[in-house]
This record gives sequence, structure tokens and C-alpha cells, in this order.
Amino acid sequence: MDGVVVIHGGEQSLRQQIGYTVGVSEDVCGSTGLSMAYIVVPPGAVADAHYHDGYETAIYQLSGRVETRYGPDLAESVITEAGDFVFIPAGVPHQPRNLSDTEPATAIVARNDAREDERVVPYSVSSRNRVPGTGLS
Repeated sequence: MDGVVVIHGGEQSLRQQIGYTVGVSEDVCGSTGLSMAYIVVPPGAVADAHYHDGYETAIYQLSGRVETRYGPDLAESVITEAGDFVFIPAGVPHQPRNLSDTEPATAIVARNDAREDERVVPYSVSSRNRVPGTGLS
């Protein structure tokens, strides 16, 4: 493609239990090296644990508070708020959770792969690190 492409609205879907609106990707506009999406994590929602095979992820959080568990058995965690940037290296297991029971959390996500969801790999956590009483891993 030789010109500027404007995407009105993007393609909406549900991925890892989170609402995605993909604006830039190979399928949407012919991108060859990156993708970008707007995500909405509903109140209290927890994404499926997963990792990205072979590509990095950058996140700019627009609203809300999110805990992202990461690493082997998701044993580490960070909490982010509006205005925070997050970098997730390729291959690092992670699982975001909206800490609010009443407000959605929103973010812009960019990846250095135009086919960003084709190499999302589900991640299982050993039972020794499950959060008691929540069903969360």
C-alpha cells in the first residue's frame, strides 16, 4: 500500500476475555510490521493467561487500575493506572485483571507483529500458585 490509511472504528472482537478493537493490523489495513488496538477490560474481568510467541507488546493505559501478573506461574505482579506505559517482552506469560468492580479499564496496545493474535499462546499455571477462593491463577 502506498498511501495513508484511515481506519474508522476498527474491527471489534473478544480476545482472552477482553474487548478488542483492532485499528492497525495486516488484516485491517495491510500493515506488515505492527499492530495496534484499543482494549476494554470490563469491571472485575480477568484475561486468560497467555504469552506472545515471538513479538513484544507495549501498552499505554488510558483509564482504570489493572494488576498484571506475569512470569513463571504468574508469580510476579505490577499495578498500573492511567498514564502508565507497560512493556511485555516476547514469551513472558501474563494475565491482566481490572481491579475495579464498577469501572472498565482501557488501554492502547501496540505489537511488533502485524498478525498479532496468531501467535497468542494459552498459559497454564501450576495449582500451587492459585489465588485461594477466587478461581484465579
